[in-house]
Amino acid sequence: MTDPKSENAHKSIEQAKAEGKYIRTVKSFVKREGRLTKGQQAALDAHWPTMGLEHKNGAVDFAELFGNANPVVLEIGFGMGASLVEMAQNAPDKNFIGIEVHLPGVGACLSSASEAGVNNLKVYEHDAVEVLKDCIADESLDTVQLFFPDPWHKTRHHKRRIVQEAFVQSLRSKLKFGGIFHMATDWENYAEHMIEVMEATEGFENIATDGHFIERPDHRPLTKFEQRGHRLGHGVWDIMYKRIS
Repeated sequence: MTDPKSENAHKSIEQAKAEGKYIRTVKSFVKREGRLTKGQQAALDAHWPTMGLEHKNGAVDFAELFGNANPVVLEIGFGMGASLVEMAQNAPDKNFIGIEVHLPGVGACLSSASEAGVNNLKVYEHDAVEVLKDCIADESLDTVQLFFPDPWHKTRHHKRRIVQEAFVQSLRSKLKFGGIFHMATDWENYAEHMIEVMEATEGFENIATDGHFIERPDHRPLTKFEQRGHRLGHGVWDIMYKRIS
C-alpha cells in the first residue's frame, strides 16, 4: 500500500518547482521555508533524477546505488551543501548521503555538486528520522555527521534538540561497529548537552584523548560562518563518538 505521507513528500518537490517556493513542517528540524532561485530550480530539474533519493522507495543498497563498496558517510542537515560537496570532492574513495528538508538548500547542493563534477553524492529532501528508520540498513554507515544543528537555545525548547537518547540509539544501529558519530556546534550549552546525551547512551565511546572535545579535523571544511565566528571570538566544539557495541 502506498504511504500517503510519502506521496505528499514527493508531491512537495513538484509543487515547489511549479510555484518556485517551498513551505513544509518537519519532525527532526525547525520548520523552514524559502523561495527557490532559478538556478536552484534548474539544478533540481536537471540533477534530481540522478542524485535525488526518495523516502518512499524504502531501503537503499549502497553498493548498488554507487556501484562500489566504498565507505558511506551520511550527513544530516547539510544546509546549502557547500561543505558536503567539498568533502565529497576531496574524498572520491568515499560515498556521501546528504539529508536536508530545505528545498532551496537541496537545489544549491545539486548545483554545486554538478559544477564540481562530484559523482559520489546522493541527497534526500525529507525528514532525517524517517529516512534513518525506513531507508538506511543496519550497520551500513561508516560515519554520521551532524554539523551546527538548530541549538534551540531557550531552556524550555531543549527537548526539541535533535540530539536526544532515542535519536542517538537509532543512529547507533545504522553505524558499523567502530563507526563514528561526528557532531559540531557553536553553542557551548548544546555541546555540553551533546556530551551528556552521548555519555548516557549505551554503545558509544568518546574518541577525544584530552577532555570531551577534539580539534576540527581537516576533512571538515571551515565554513564562512565559522570563519566569521572565529573573528568575533566565538567558539566551535567538535565531538566524535565511536560505536563500540
